[in-house]
Amino acid sequence: MTDTLTLALWATNLSAPLTGLEAWAARIDAKLAEAARAGADLLIMPEYACEQWLSFKPTGLAPTAEIGWMAAQAPQALEMLKPLPARHGVALLAGTMPWTVNGSQRNRAWLMLPDGRAIAQDKMALTPGEQDPESWTLATGDEIAIVEWRGLKIATLICLDVEMPALSSLLAPQGIDLLMVPSMTGLLSGYSRVFGCAKARAVELMTVVAATGCVGTAPGTTQNETNVSGCAVFVPCERELGFTGVFAATDPVGAHDGDGPFLIARDLPIGLIRRKRAGAAEVWPGAWSAAHVRVRRC
Repeated sequence: MTDTLTLALWATNLSAPLTGLEAWAARIDAKLAEAARAGADLLIMPEYACEQWLSFKPTGLAPTAEIGWMAAQAPQALEMLKPLPARHGVALLAGTMPWTVNGSQRNRAWLMLPDGRAIAQDKMALTPGEQDPESWTLATGDEIAIVEWRGLKIATLICLDVEMPALSSLLAPQGIDLLMVPSMTGLLSGYSRVFGCAKARAVELMTVVAATGCVGTAPGTTQNETNVSGCAVFVPCERELGFTGVFAATDPVGAHDGDGPFLIARDLPIGLIRRKRAGAAEVWPGAWSAAHVRVRRC
């Protein structure tokens, strides 16, 4: 069973135009190689990292057709990425991409493991911008996947999902070791909501929470004129974990001269946090349920 874990988080800069899916996959291949050299076990990318694809979209593509077009590219993109985790020995959360399910599109994250598995997680709480009949319109998912890998239990909540306590309450009894939060936030306010709630989930679930988002503006975008984000890894606020709940973080930015902020969070003490979750925490009572609590109006 894994006792420590090293994460690489990439707040992907969307600003560089691409010539096609091959260029996008090559960029991720290079970043996985960088993560491997740094000793990382897992590379985490942000929500809608695929928006860079719009830099090579067909001329005249309407905003209402963008999600469908990206979903049509997604299976090929996934096949390009699948061999990379085994090549580098580094697992990959490849951000999210639109994915067609029963005739509609979902905002889907793909976790690819060196053992060849590819596990999907759909976003469940959609923003107004993902429900706009005049531009991007997506459908919601209806389940949370808990992935077991190297003795770890891993889950993903996409952006707004981490702001929904009801979803985190479903995870509380599961004893997860890592919660990944890929996000896309246009303003500092959105970044603050997602990352603030991610930190709260680390306390609530007594686990590691890793959040990252996009920076820069994708060429060809019609939806997201700005992106503000960074990378952070949160842990429970315990004496042995440094008191503050912040294990490692970069400052939020709206632009970047290179590929985007890149964070290595080395040797996360998964084993120690498991022991805390098993009863050694300062005050945490376990996966507490409020099912017995009544609301009294006065």
